[in-house]
Amino acid sequence: MYLVTGVAGFIGSSIAQALLERGKAVRGIDNFTTGKRENLERLKGLEFVDGDLRDPSTCTQVCDGISYIFHEAAIPSVPRSVKDPFESHDANLNGTVRLLIAARDAKVRRVVYAGSSSAYGNTPTLPKHEQMLPDPISPYAVSKLAGEQYLGSFYKVYVLETVTIRYFNVFGPYQDPTSVYSGVLAKFVTQMLDGKQPTIHGDGEQSRDFTYIANVVHGNLQAAEAPAESVAGKVFNVATGKRVTLNETFEILKRLTGYRGEAKHEADREGDVKHSLADISAAKTAFGYEPQVDFETGLAQTVEWYRSIPAGAAVLRSQE
Repeated sequence: MYLVTGVAGFIGSSIAQALLERGKAVRGIDNFTTGKRENLERLKGLEFVDGDLRDPSTCTQVCDGISYIFHEAAIPSVPRSVKDPFESHDANLNGTVRLLIAARDAKVRRVVYAGSSSAYGNTPTLPKHEQMLPDPISPYAVSKLAGEQYLGSFYKVYVLETVTIRYFNVFGPYQDPTSVYSGVLAKFVTQMLDGKQPTIHGDGEQSRDFTYIANVVHGNLQAAEAPAESVAGKVFNVATGKRVTLNETFEILKRLTGYRGEAKHEADREGDVKHSLADISAAKTAFGYEPQVDFETGLAQTVEWYRSIPAGAAVLRSQE
């Protein structure tokens, strides 16, 4: 049986859906701090627990009978962590340690952890590879990196198989555009479809290895199934291995959405990195990872998804 933490979130619900479509038994947990109840509606057959991983008894409950864990639960926001660093620490790190203890005690076979490319910080070297010395900037990045270290420790000390997948700017259907901390592409797409002017922080020349959700799901499932000698206790980038600037992204979205205006520019956000690009060769070697969907195709599919749900999108957009 599989456990997906943060199952009501964008990435967690997408992983759970893929598992259910494969006929797997899936349990999910979420406390709805950032997850959305509507994301559970498509997860037919999911065994759901409404709970918080910071509670030891809840962790014991959800790990019972589990073989594999996809640990997606977190407060995934750099700006939010800058505003409230303890909130990020408490949810992202304390919740992770509690889960690892319960997984160890339940003899879970493997834990696949949602790491973050923010661990690399603003180091000038591109592409970012897993052997680089981490240099996190934001409290969020520190919390996610510390989680990685705990996973490595639990493998070395308790022989609990752990794998960290470092995500690079994930986007796609079901990503929530309503929060001030939402991913930039979710905001851009919904705003531009509504004819609203999007905001670019900084000069727009910052670049990202934007990664479509299908690639992230694919990488997670492969990491769970790979031989232990290839992945256990290790960290892997999962992305596309290509980067695009926000200005370039804005121009592509103008074509896809039909938006005719220009973006407005505001000051850089605290804690943001300037450039992000992944070296994905380690994941290719260890478990055969290859991106399934390129950036522009994923962006077009994302635009069409938001365009296809006018009622739901209208509700979401009205909260902007």
